[in-house]
Amino acid sequence: MGTTDRPRLLSSFLLCIVIGYSALVDAVEEKSAHEVMGSTTDRIMTILAEAAEYQETEPQRFYEEIHAVLDEVVDFEGFARGVMGKYASKSRYVAMSDEEKMHFREQVGRFSDVMRLGLVRTYGKGLLAFNGSRVVILPPEESGTGNSKSATVVQHIFGSGDKPYVIHYSMRQNRDGDWRLRNLIVESINLGQIYRNQFESAMRDHRGDINVVIDNWDVSTTESVGENVEEATSGKQS
Repeated sequence: MGTTDRPRLLSSFLLCIVIGYSALVDAVEEKSAHEVMGSTTDRIMTILAEAAEYQETEPQRFYEEIHAVLDEVVDFEGFARGVMGKYASKSRYVAMSDEEKMHFREQVGRFSDVMRLGLVRTYGKGLLAFNGSRVVILPPEESGTGNSKSATVVQHIFGSGDKPYVIHYSMRQNRDGDWRLRNLIVESINLGQIYRNQFESAMRDHRGDINVVIDNWDVSTTESVGENVEEATSGKQS
């Protein structure tokens, strides 16, 4: 081996070490869907405990803090596209012109912002209703595939009733490998499906005009679904 090859080989060897170490660090730091929801729940419960001192006089502060946490874990755009259903399908998007695609992305962005505000307020109100309750994340079920890009996290919320509320969080990994919430089911009530049905109904009412549907879909529209869920599950509090 010539002396001129040694520096090159040494550099290659060091590069391999760096790459291998980086991969090891990434593997160590990568959280599972259950760990993500567990840490998120801990942060939310801390906010909830602290909110007892200021919520009545500063309600907006409470929602802003909840918003900051949810922004890190909820795929609001993915959720919004799911609600839009066939009107936001991949096949429909592919068939669009470049100008139509740009306009469509703007529509999705607007609808995502409206859904975000409504979901944060719905979730925040639900938390206030269960203040002081015990929340438990169930351990993951054993599965044969360890590299799935989707997962379901089950959470039990213990109120004053005999049985806990059961919430299923539908999680999916994004391109960076981070777990993001895409939908949730409270008891047997699928929020994503309810919103999707509501969106389809609005599209029929407004003759397929997405802009009109989005313009008329305000925060109160999203919150109304949360109120329906609360009424449907109120029996467990008695």
